[in-house]
Amino acid sequence: MSLSFVRTEMEEPQPAPSSTVGIVAWARTNLFSSIPNTILTIIALYLLVRLAVGIFPWIFLGVWDAGSLSECREIFAELYPDGREYACWAVIADRWDQIIFGYYSADQYWRPILGWILIGVSAVPVLYPNTPRSLLYVTVATAFVYPFLVWGGTIWPYLMAAVGFGVGYGVYRILAAVTAGNAFSSVIAVSGSVIAAAVWWIGLSGPISGALAEAMPWGIEAFRSRDLAGFALAITIGVVAIAASLPLAIALALGRQSNMLIVNKLSTGFIEMIRGVPLITLIFVAVVLLQYFLPSGTDVDPILAIMILVTLFTAAYIAEVIRAGLAAVPKGQYEAADSLGLNYGLAQRLIILPQALKIAIPGIVSNFISVFKDTVLVSIVFPNDPLGIADTIRADSNWNGIVWELYGFIALVFFLFCFAMSRYSLSLEKRLQTGHR
Repeated sequence: MSLSFVRTEMEEPQPAPSSTVGIVAWARTNLFSSIPNTILTIIALYLLVRLAVGIFPWIFLGVWDAGSLSECREIFAELYPDGREYACWAVIADRWDQIIFGYYSADQYWRPILGWILIGVSAVPVLYPNTPRSLLYVTVATAFVYPFLVWGGTIWPYLMAAVGFGVGYGVYRILAAVTAGNAFSSVIAVSGSVIAAAVWWIGLSGPISGALAEAMPWGIEAFRSRDLAGFALAITIGVVAIAASLPLAIALALGRQSNMLIVNKLSTGFIEMIRGVPLITLIFVAVVLLQYFLPSGTDVDPILAIMILVTLFTAAYIAEVIRAGLAAVPKGQYEAADSLGLNYGLAQRLIILPQALKIAIPGIVSNFISVFKDTVLVSIVFPNDPLGIADTIRADSNWNGIVWELYGFIALVFFLFCFAMSRYSLSLEKRLQTGHR
């Protein structure tokens, strides 16, 4: 008989104790880790159960098929003799198209729908770098096609606006080639391109588009800005502000850090002035007071004025977020760019800005979410936003008295948009995370 104290066979791996993995471990760690946490967890669960018992029946036992609030109440009286009433979702079934599309007629719904599809497609190459770069052409085209779909009319003003960018780019390339080697080559090229584009838009595009419209009146039914309402209005203002504010914010952040005195002071003054005034005041100035400072007979499109002011407001806030990101980039990165012989533009584009923007992602997306929600402030001067449409629906005698159903539906739509932006922000942070936590 021999005794061996060395194991000759490996034991089969055993599963981890149930108390250390899975839902049990998570609950013990997060909910019942101590006596105070356990007490708070029990109280919170009790309140949640009471809330769910009251809300869920109201939501899921509501009526969808009725022509008015009084019909909903008649149905509830037949179903529940004890007088209980639940949600009258029939108002959403009856007026959802007005909340979403505003005052577009039913045969024109295809216009905002097609515009939103184009926005989604055009955002793909910007949000997901691995997609085909050819989609960038859709992104560029959407900037001119979407306004055409929203406002309609002849196609020529929108084409002339696109030509203006082409003119500016052509002048930039010519001046950059002519002034190559000059210390102020980039300044001259950029200034010349801006002046050329402005001359085209202000002095030439109007007469040319008018002449083409008379000769070839190609287009779709015109739609007044004052009739733009509901989520069609909120999405239009939000998308324009988000798309236009980011490049402007980058320029302002770089300008505020610039060693050029005039650029620095102008950028700083603009940012501080905009950030020191509430958005609702800027909107009021743009729509109401601006008329008093312009020549008589000048007609300012209220939606255009609001979009410009919201874009400038958002850009000022995001500029500070980006400036914080630039300040967080280690000094060694600037020195590394200098050691590689990169000029200012290449250093910012290839080394500094990518790191600064990665750091600033949470703040940037937070501002995007905020500006999309702030589109309801338009109601102070232009009651066509989703909340204004809700008030219009409630003014109808059929739906007078409806409150929670309308505002709940609007809140849900806003939540879906904002939640999608926040989840994309988290996924982008994880994708760009290169350090160790």
